[in-house]
Amino acid sequence: GFGHVPIIDKNGRGKDVLPMAPHEAERYKIRSSVERANSRLKEDFGANNVMVKGHAKVSLHLMFGVITLFSDQLLRLLG
Repeated sequence: GFGHVPIIDKNGRGKDVLPMAPHEAERYKIRSSVERANSRLKEDFGANNVMVKGHAKVSLHLMFGVITLFSDQLLRLLG
């Protein structure tokens, strides 16, 4: 493999939990923000239900979703 290691939030189930190492905590924050963006792209901007065929058409469909997601985030930031 590539030496990938999963970064999972530790759930102690009521017991004391050892905190993540600082580099793991930073990667966890980045990962969860990317997952939120991917989720919004799928659920709100049409990437979950692509009804076109062909690389060019699918790419165009997804890029329109990315542009719309960017615009929405920009309006939230400014407004």
